[in-house]
Parts: sequence; C-alpha cells; structure tokens
Amino acid sequence: MSDEHAMMDRTVTGPTRTGTVVAVRGAVVDVAFPEVSLPAINEALRIDSPALILEVQSQLDHETVRCIALQSTNGLRRGAMALALGGPIEVPVGEAVLGRLLDVTGRAGDKKDPLSEDVPRAPIHRSPPPFRAEAGAAEIFRTGIKVIDLLTPLAQGGKAAMFGGAGVGKTVLVMELIRAMVAGYNGISVFSGIGERSREGHEMLLEMTQTGVLDRTVLVYGQMNEPPGARWRVPLTALTIAEHFRDEDQKNVLLLMDNVFRFVQAGSEVSGLLGRLPSRVGYQPTLATEVAQLQERIASVGNAAVTAVEAVYVPADDFTDPAVTTIAGHVDSMVVLSRAMAADGMYPAVDPIASSSVLLDPLLLGEDHVAVATEVRRAIEHYRELQDVISLLGMEELGREDRRIVERARRLQRFLTQPFSVTEAFTGMKGRSVDLKDTIAGCRAILDGEADDWDEASLYMIGTFDEGRKKEEAARNGQSEA
Repeated sequence: MSDEHAMMDRTVTGPTRTGTVVAVRGAVVDVAFPEVSLPAINEALRIDSPALILEVQSQLDHETVRCIALQSTNGLRRGAMALALGGPIEVPVGEAVLGRLLDVTGRAGDKKDPLSEDVPRAPIHRSPPPFRAEAGAAEIFRTGIKVIDLLTPLAQGGKAAMFGGAGVGKTVLVMELIRAMVAGYNGISVFSGIGERSREGHEMLLEMTQTGVLDRTVLVYGQMNEPPGARWRVPLTALTIAEHFRDEDQKNVLLLMDNVFRFVQAGSEVSGLLGRLPSRVGYQPTLATEVAQLQERIASVGNAAVTAVEAVYVPADDFTDPAVTTIAGHVDSMVVLSRAMAADGMYPAVDPIASSSVLLDPLLLGEDHVAVATEVRRAIEHYRELQDVISLLGMEELGREDRRIVERARRLQRFLTQPFSVTEAFTGMKGRSVDLKDTIAGCRAILDGEADDWDEASLYMIGTFDEGRKKEEAARNGQSEA
C-alpha cells in the first residue's frame, strides 16, 4: 500500500460500511448504501481508486447520501466502492505535526517523510467549549506595531481581524504579526492558508524556515487550485490542531488565518453545488451558522488560549458585504485597512477611525493609554472633516486652532507608520518593533506640540519619537552646512 493510501486509511477511524458511487458531478458525489444504515451528516467516506475523501452533506432518501469531495474527482467512476468510516475526518495533532505543512485531511505536503501511523488524531468537527469553561481574563497581546497596540489592542484568547480590499497589505500585516509575536511569544503558531495562491504558501514556508520559527509552527493549506470542499474545511483542520495544543498540552496557540473570506466563498460554492437556494447577495443561506461554528471554537480554556488573527478580504472595498459584516460580528478587534491611506504611502495602512477594539477600556489598559488613543482619533477625525475645505481653499483659510490640529494630525499619521521586517528586502529599511510606552509617549509629545516646528518627513517610517528627533536634527544640520 502506498504512503498516500496508508495516510487515507488513518484519516478516520470507526466501524466501516460499504456503499457504491451512483453519480459524480464535479465535486459533488452521490453514494448509495442499499443494505446498511446511512452515514450521518459530516461523516467521512473513503474511496481507494482514485484515493479520495468525501464528506456527507445531505441524505437524499433512505439509501442515498450526497457528498462533497475534498480532492479532485478526476478518474472517479460510477460503481466505485466507498467506505463509510464511522465519524468525521480525523487529522494528525500534537508534537509530530510541528514544522510540517499539511493539507485538509492531514497529509504532509512538504516532501518530508510521511507522518507515522501512531500519531494521535482528532476529528475536525466538534462543539465549542462550554461557556462556563471559557476563561474571561483579558491579557493584552503586544505586537510591537504602533497603530495596532495604541488604537486596536489585541487580546490573548481573543479574535482580531484585518479587513481590507485587494492589495492594501493584509498578508504583509499578518506575516509581520507572525514575526513580531514569535520573537516575544512562547507558544505554538498554527497558520491556515485558505484559498491562497501556491506562491504565497511557498514564500511563507521559506520565510519561516529562514527565520527559524518553523519548528514551533504548523502550516495547513487548502489552496486556490483545490476543490471548494478542501478550502471550506481547511480552517477546521487548523483549528483542531490548535485545540489539541490548548486542551491536551496546555499551551497558548496563535492561530493565523489568511483568508477567512475564502472560507465563506468556498462555503458558497459548496452550497451552490448542492443545489441550495442562495441568500443575500448570492451567499449561502447557512452563512451565519458556518461562520459561528468556526469562530465560537476560538477561545481560552483554563490556563491556555487560542488567539486568532484573521485576514479578511473585502470584495470591491464594500464593508457592507454580508460575509464581512458576519465575520465582524465575532471579533474583538477590527483592524480596517484603507486604500486611500495605502495610496498616500501610510503603511501599515490601518484606518485609525474605522478600526476599533473592545479592549480599549481604562480598566484594562489604564487611563493614560485610552486618553492618548482618544485624542489621537479625535485629531485625525477633525483633520478628515476639514480635508474638503483644505483641498478647495488651502490651509490659509483655516483658523489658528484648526490649523494647529490639522498639522498635528498629519504628524500623528506619519508617526503611526513604521517599516516592517518582512518588507526589508523591498524597502531597504530595517524593520522596527516599538514598545507601547514609547508609542504612547511619542503620540503625547506630538499632541503637546513638541514636533510642531519639525518637518513632517522626520516622523515618517520611524520607530520611536527619539528616532524622529535625531532625524530632524540631522536634517537641520545638513541644511545649515549647505
């Protein structure tokens, strides 16, 4: 038996019943079980030729089930034998999967040795932890990214989402968070690539190998070229691995998902293939349920937490899209990326007004942090209100107070930019990680007018306020020498 078949044999366990394939329509496969009880919804079936895993989605009548294939059905014929394996898909978990790249069924895709037969396994479908078991302590997750730590702090055991359209920097921000968190973070990282390009998966694997963090990371991919069933179920595979480290090993887990919109999109494709009537904007009628089943499993239990950082593509920059609003309803911190800020070169292009966090509370963060964050938001919002006036009439038409607020808001926007480690090869600028106290001190200094006579460029793409001061002094010395 080949390694692939051995892996398929171990994908699920339980008593077996044999059925026959009666119809194949792309990723949808109908299987008849004429003389045995029907498999349950979400139960896994295995076909040996070609090697294929199916998942039951509906029971058509008293002897036929309709399934979704998690691999390509090329070569599958009517009459092929299908084994019902008594439970959901089971995937390998525990120490053995660290440093490995897996697919939706837990097969290794990194050209290393196959995982051994005795690796523990867990089903990808399970209920969220009971509410009474969830830990309520809100410990802040420091990232070293100024705009996030100041305005949208992340919670350990919470869920944060990066919302943005195409090309505004979601994946770069997630990759920087991986690097920043692994540096000062002692747990396990699980990265789930949902409907991403093969190139991005290859780059992620190389990046993690080069930075030496792969031995504490698990990569789980359901790529863009795979059937919708694989893209639909791959976040559950990643979440199952994360839950095992949390529950069995009592380790904190950082779960990174890029891109959760592709999970919703794959669910919509599956819904259409199964013949369900579409709901709002063509999405599946089960949208809210599917997102909730994924998000509610991300929680702290006891002394260990699963902390999720999710990238969410916003189709056509429409933040009222049902998929976007449904996902937003489950997260603690919303990091909204702005195309206008990206066009102005303000990277990371985090919109300080649209972004929010439930953790921005004086009882959690202290009076000083929340006061500075509120003043920064107020100044930038006032500047935006005046932008039409400025573009039409110029700064000269503003009153003295308005002009001072606008100048400080522009400096604050530039101070909240910073170069990332993951972009060093493209920008030539060394990445910066900034302590929260330095971020608060810098913003307070700008709000108090300490940088009023500085060139705005001195605050652009720097780390701390002191670095800006040195940049300003160097610029002035250069001018005086000239």
